[in-house]
Amino acid sequence: MTEGALLERATGFVNQRLVVVPRPLIGEALRRPITRRLVVTDAGVFPVATEHGRHRPQGANETIIILCVAGSGWVESGGSRFDVGKSTAVVLPGGTGQAHSYGASIQDPWTIWWCHVRGSDVAELIDESGVSPERPLIPLVAVDRLTAMLDEILTALERDQSPARLVATAGMAWKLLTSLAVDRRLPEQGSPLQQAMNFLEDRVNGSIRLPDLAKVVGVSSSQLSKLFREATGGGVLAHHKALKMARARLLLDTTDLTIGEVGREIGLNDQFFFSRQFSRMHGVSPRAYRAERKG
Repeated sequence: MTEGALLERATGFVNQRLVVVPRPLIGEALRRPITRRLVVTDAGVFPVATEHGRHRPQGANETIIILCVAGSGWVESGGSRFDVGKSTAVVLPGGTGQAHSYGASIQDPWTIWWCHVRGSDVAELIDESGVSPERPLIPLVAVDRLTAMLDEILTALERDQSPARLVATAGMAWKLLTSLAVDRRLPEQGSPLQQAMNFLEDRVNGSIRLPDLAKVVGVSSSQLSKLFREATGGGVLAHHKALKMARARLLLDTTDLTIGEVGREIGLNDQFFFSRQFSRMHGVSPRAYRAERKG
């Protein structure tokens, strides 16, 4: 049998955990104020899922989230096939009517944590994560953190599927989906974007020219600008300024440095220029910010 051939083994794996919420309960949940926005319908973990595979010619009503934590697998969606390795999420949007298939590698079957969700807010959360049937994979920065969220969801549903429990797991699933959206925006380890962000963070008290930074990380200025816009919504210099202002807020909150000294700590030696820059971003002067009651 060739790699990617589908065996349609859905369950029955050693040490698996699996919860399927009864569909009448899901129907009721989708009519209640909170869970109509987001409800977990199924959840599980399949360790070393040999011969695991699913094929849905019409897709699924639920959005399917799979975290591959070990081994490997594959997914077919949007007319393309994708290999899935460790520390990767697969997100298959529900309600599209598009066929999808997925399964474990024959040579190195994956271990997966997974859940299915429905609700009126799911589409917006999925849009925020940047996935689609044609782009279903998200590289994960901290897979253990996301696995812990799915373990919490699964453990809760194993206790019962009461309305209160479905509300609780909806909150957990919301956190999972927003975390996936954040992971999509975070740079991959060792990537030019991550190198550039680390470079800027280490030089909060200095200045940098875009061409010089691009040369340091080995990409063109235009490519580096594009990477920053996609990840942060702004440019390189805007990101560096945000880092400077974050450091300034920390110093104003936790030290007795004068306003001028705080400015010099972030490389803005002119106190008046620093105050103008700070006020433009925060709507208040550094002095007024320090005087605010916080906590």
